[in-house]
Amino acid sequence: MKFLIVVLACAVVAEGIVRVPLVKHKSIRQALREKGVHLPYQDPALKYQPTEFAGGSTAMYINNYADTTYYGAITIGTPPQSFQVLFDTGSANLWVDSIYCNTQACNAHTKFNPQASSTYSAKGQTFYLPYGAGSLYGVFGYDTVNVGGIVINNQEIGLSTNEPGQNFVVAKFDGILGLSYPTISAGGETPVMDNMMSKRLLQADIFAFYMTGGGQQGSELSFGGVDNTKYSGQIYWTPVTSQTYWQIGVSGFGINGQETGWCSQGCQAIVDTGTSMLTAPSSLIGGIMQSIGAQRNQYGQYVVDCSQASNLPTFSFTLSGVPFPLPPSAYIQQENQECVVAITPTYLPSQNGQPLWIFGDVFLRSYYSVYDRAYNRVGFATAA
Repeated sequence: MKFLIVVLACAVVAEGIVRVPLVKHKSIRQALREKGVHLPYQDPALKYQPTEFAGGSTAMYINNYADTTYYGAITIGTPPQSFQVLFDTGSANLWVDSIYCNTQACNAHTKFNPQASSTYSAKGQTFYLPYGAGSLYGVFGYDTVNVGGIVINNQEIGLSTNEPGQNFVVAKFDGILGLSYPTISAGGETPVMDNMMSKRLLQADIFAFYMTGGGQQGSELSFGGVDNTKYSGQIYWTPVTSQTYWQIGVSGFGINGQETGWCSQGCQAIVDTGTSMLTAPSSLIGGIMQSIGAQRNQYGQYVVDCSQASNLPTFSFTLSGVPFPLPPSAYIQQENQECVVAITPTYLPSQNGQPLWIFGDVFLRSYYSVYDRAYNRVGFATAA
């Protein structure tokens, strides 16, 4: 399940870096289940289908919602209107709820009013955006956008006109700010990061995520630099294999120190801050669940005996020759009285046909992740 709180980010300046805060509650699926709505499983990889001055850096503190969504405040327009947006490395467009939309999902959120902004201009182009969960229709326009103190003039933004279904109704964000490559941007819209780069607003053409777990606050998104207080050891780099999503190669997958050979012919992984789970190739799910003795519950989730959770195996991914372990504390989540395996299947291969993983928040809470547009690479370091 991909998505999703509301806490105004406050800015604090320290050591030349502007820091602005992401919060934690029930997931969308849980909240809807309590209302009697049971969403069918949706493959998280569906959203990947086609459809002039010295710069600085900023570090935004972002909210953690139920360990499923990491979002923070941006402003759009003049005077500024504030919105909570999900920061998503798995998509490229910026959009927010708007006064043009009156569906239940839109009415539950803050709406952008372009008529109240003196800097807004319409583009007259419509769009449709499908995600792993939820979709929307909208129109494009231009306005001033402020992300953690970085001001981007004439940024293309999407204004929602229709958000069908229930997926966004209980979402805690008012929109999504995509951070992937412009090649997958709907309507050819220039992503926020690309405008920051072209306008030379950044000290370096990178951004980085630190994601807290266990419902703790203090998550952080940095633009233009890294925060070396948020990780230990060194950053290990691996090249982007497709400049669409933040896609990287996986050369090995081990269970409790034993290489499985499942990625010996190569696997791919999309590093996606907007997907809450770790998503595994469907062909491997059976073997993974068997290795930890997981069984399905009435909702189709894989669960394990909570008394045995700490004894489960550690998984390990090999990226450019470096192993990145993932202990059971990272992939087991307690929901009510059950211990749920936070790993879901995708039935779609990568573009080159290799098995596809999605390194969602379950993986990213263990590792500080750095996204380098200058050298087209992703870096990982052990999270502090």
